Amino acid sequence: MMLLKLLERISRARFSPFVITLTPPGEFAASIEAFDIPVEGAGFARGAFSPLAFWRLVARIRAMKPDIVHTWMYHADLLGGLAARLAGVRKVVWCIRNSDLSREKTRFYTRLTARSCAFFSPVIPRHIISCSKAALRIHVALGYKKEKMSVIPNGFDLAHFKPDEKARHRLRAELGIPENTPLIGMIGRFDPQKNHQGFFMAAGFLRERFSEARFLLAGSGVDSQNEVLREAMTQNGVNAHTHLLGLRTDIPAIMASLDVLVSASSYGEAFPNVLGEAMSCGVPCAVTSAGDSAFIVGDTGKVVDIGDMRGLADALAFLLSLPPAERADLGARARKRVAACFEIGSIVRQYEDSYARL
Repeated sequence: MMLLKLLERISRARFSPFVITLTPPGEFAASIEAFDIPVEGAGFARGAFSPLAFWRLVARIRAMKPDIVHTWMYHADLLGGLAARLAGVRKVVWCIRNSDLSREKTRFYTRLTARSCAFFSPVIPRHIISCSKAALRIHVALGYKKEKMSVIPNGFDLAHFKPDEKARHRLRAELGIPENTPLIGMIGRFDPQKNHQGFFMAAGFLRERFSEARFLLAGSGVDSQNEVLREAMTQNGVNAHTHLLGLRTDIPAIMASLDVLVSASSYGEAFPNVLGEAMSCGVPCAVTSAGDSAFIVGDTGKVVDIGDMRGLADALAFLLSLPPAERADLGARARKRVAACFEIGSIVRQYEDSYARL
């Protein structure tokens, strides 16, 4: 998503982007091509290395003669970075989007690739961009060349994500709940690192004090067919108070309809986009300290330790107990924080400046 936002706004007077995907182009290819930016696949099968595809990639880069090759994640950093250097490109930029490489949570080949990148970081990239301070610290400890690294956070479009009272009314009408019902949301695909089960544990604790509270979840795999979610809802007694919306295309409206957004992430999150999106909508957040979550929220929400679901429920209870005017003021401060630190135009200029320095 951050790559898509960057490509949408990058100065075409200064830069001519071209996108190569290692595996066949995926769901974002059409969106990128709509910006009149070419997209092509390098021919690697997912999960497999192909020497033939690699040398074709080298030849393709050599033929294109780009000024800069910017690779985006571990496998692209290693294979794309090495291919670029073999093709004669000296100005290679790596990108880090992950903040957890533990043995328990990360696949072996991903850890091996990241360690290989650490080994090659003194020689392949000229610059390494991390999306979060937490990710930078973790990768320096892994062996990445610290002197080459900097942080450019994710950015958010304040014109797209904004407070919207009409959206709030529409969603409550869709769900069939009263206007003043506290609505707590968790937005994100079904994935272990998002910790949906922990969210429902916190929801169960919260209902001991806010029996009228409702819980809204949206994202790929977050629907009534998900047996893991159904079991977690049952165990924590929140079946009748939870709305599973599945994959939605109206996320700005959903964000704007919430009273509080929750991020219960347990690992891996370097820079959760949902926090910036909710804050842009004037919605305060209750989060665990995964990745840069505490830095993103600042003093505009509540932060608890990873895994502390009772603490997360306490944070939610605190925010819901605030008088409406105070919670609205907190949401307004959250939006101002995004404008000051994470506004998409400013973030794109940071990428542009980093390319210009090369």
